[in-house]
Amino acid sequence: MNYKNLNLTGSAAPHIHTKTSTRHIMGEVLTALLPALGFAVFHSGIRVLVNVLVSAAGCCVFELLYRAILKRDVTIGDLSAVVTGVLIAFSCPVTTPYELLLLGDFFAVVIIKQLFGGIGKNLLNPALSARALLLLWSGHGQMSLFLEPRSTVPLWGVLDAVSSPTPMLFLRQNNLAGLQEQYSLPEMLAGLTSGAAGEVCTLLLLAGGLYLTARRVISWRIPAGYLGTAAVLLFLFPRGNAPLIWTLYNLTGGGLMLAAVFMAADLTTSPVRPLCQLIYGAGCGVLTVLLRYFGFGSEGICAAVLLMNLTARPLDRYLRPGGLEDLKQTLQNLRLKRSL
Repeated sequence: MNYKNLNLTGSAAPHIHTKTSTRHIMGEVLTALLPALGFAVFHSGIRVLVNVLVSAAGCCVFELLYRAILKRDVTIGDLSAVVTGVLIAFSCPVTTPYELLLLGDFFAVVIIKQLFGGIGKNLLNPALSARALLLLWSGHGQMSLFLEPRSTVPLWGVLDAVSSPTPMLFLRQNNLAGLQEQYSLPEMLAGLTSGAAGEVCTLLLLAGGLYLTARRVISWRIPAGYLGTAAVLLFLFPRGNAPLIWTLYNLTGGGLMLAAVFMAADLTTSPVRPLCQLIYGAGCGVLTVLLRYFGFGSEGICAAVLLMNLTARPLDRYLRPGGLEDLKQTLQNLRLKRSL
């Protein structure tokens, strides 16, 4: 047979055909986020929904403009930009100005995602990267203004409300007694606390994670490794005389559940191999506890997950059959370059 006359199309690996598409996966993630979004609107008002819509639209517009300028295919139909926008709004206070949300959208979509080649090629989680930028940009000012539950936030204009201490503020001060007076454990689980728009309701975020696991969208190993490692460390090294209570308040406070389920388990920036996923999740848990205990400013989840993002591909490469030989060869090449 003369293969030269065949009309063949070459494409990059992997050469696997499946009914599951990026759009389908992102649609599942959005479905898992809907209960938490509904509670956030109940908890903090219609401004939450407006923030989510503005942020999602901003991500779509920036992706569309970037790819139009470079004359590339339109990709907003895969819904990945929508998911990024929703997670950015979820991780920010409901009082975050719209222009700050749009700044985060631009950084996440253009700088973190598209400049690296688009979906599947970025090294860092776009939503957490945007949150890290906004924390630095605002100097912890506008990104640290949290209101009491069921407070009314206007859609426009000057905010006239009193800020409320978040559970993380008490935990950073090692004030477990004060936190227990402010919020009970059932209130922490139900999300009747002060905090970022989409991170407060632990039960609904956990339900979303179980849904994604059952639908095989994410691996259970990463959230389990993350939360399990954090729980063990918090229990073994509590700050106070009530290790179990200390552990439960830490697990239900801040953005730990949101990060463990929807950010650390991001398919692009997490490992593929089962063992690597467990190690990756455990690393997120160790870094989170260390940064909560010894870090400055925010609770450390951003830095913990972003640092572990950088280890995802090396873990998959070197923790496999023959991986140690590849690592040795890489180290030898580095030594040769230094000697030259």
